[in-house]
Parts: sequence; structure tokens; C-alpha cells
Amino acid sequence: MFTGLIEEIGKVIKIQKVINGVEYTISCSKVLENIEIGDSIAVNGVCQTVTKFDNNSFTVFAVEETLLKTTLKNLSINQFVNLETSLTLNKKIGGHIVYGHVDTTGQIVNIQNNSSEVLLSIQFDREYSKYLIHVGSIAIDGVSLTIAKLDDNNFTVAIIPHTFENTIFKFYKKYDFVNLEFDVIGKYVEKQLGKVENKSKITEEWLKQHGF
Repeated sequence: MFTGLIEEIGKVIKIQKVINGVEYTISCSKVLENIEIGDSIAVNGVCQTVTKFDNNSFTVFAVEETLLKTTLKNLSINQFVNLETSLTLNKKIGGHIVYGHVDTTGQIVNIQNNSSEVLLSIQFDREYSKYLIHVGSIAIDGVSLTIAKLDDNNFTVAIIPHTFENTIFKFYKKYDFVNLEFDVIGKYVEKQLGKVENKSKITEEWLKQHGF
């Protein structure tokens, strides 16, 4: 579990294909403090398990399912990534609850640099629009952000200068793909509404047909 506040920008220094996945070695410094084998680190918003580390880097193993659903499959040597260590009980939740379980990817369709903010517009698969609301939360490559504008299958977020400079957002280009994780609250609401809808189908006629 994470908060969506990036602690450090890391750099991919090694990519090795192995059976059933890919190993990524990422150079960094801050997230290595008190690191242990088995710890969770969000890499561009994807929860990954540390399999080994040294004084300058750590390694994770991404399985095929993760590669299919996220942008990790597009990583290359020397590419920068957002890093966040997992939440602890004494850590401030400055963003929102982020699980590191990416739902889908979106594509950047517009980047507008203003004096006080950067407006980032992202297109996504329409089927996920049910999880988005105006001023609701969303994680983009692991960064907790608020939806400023929402259309059918396009949303816009406003990024303050500090966030822009301290994440990989500053490297984004139009048409790049990003990882998206929707707010978990919306998913639970959808499930509960589904239960209500299913119950509503139990009519008198349905009961008679099933022997009641």
C-alpha cells in the first residue's frame, strides 16, 4: 500500500529477460534506506517486490501479467522511473490510498504548460469511466492527483511545479503511455451497487419459475 507521493526518481540500469518475466535493476539512493529483501516498492505506480539490492540499486521481477497490464514492458536502459516505498503506520498519507495494482494504461493527448501549473490530459478506455468523478483521486504512474476535468474517455489533471519537477512528469511527451490506478473506493461502490441490481431481479415471476 502506498500514498501516491513520489520519494525519488530512479534510473533503469539493467533489464534482463528471464523465464515468465523480466528483471529490472534500478539505481537510486533514498529508497535504499532500511531496504530489505521482500519489501514493496512502487515503480511508476506498479507494486514490485525487491529480490536483491546493493548500495546503489535494487532489483525487482515483473511477471508476464504485470507486463501485459502496465507500461513496465516499455522501459529501456537509462529511462527514469517514479519510486515510492510502501506505507508504514507512522507515515503521513498526503495523497490517497494507492495499492500499486494498475488497472490499465492511458495515453497523453495534451500537455499544457502554464505559469502556475501543468495541465495533463489523458485518454483512456471508456469502460473505466465509471471509476472517475470530477475532483476525484487517480494515480498516474504512481502519483496521487485530482481530476480537474472529465469527459467521456478523457480526463485532465493540474500538476503543481513541485510535483512536476520531482517526478518523471517533466520527461513526458505527447502520446506517451502512463499507468493508471483508479480510486479503490469507486471499485467497492460499483461492487455493492451490482449486488443491489442483482437482488432487484428477484421478482414474483422469477420466484414462481424457480419453484417458490
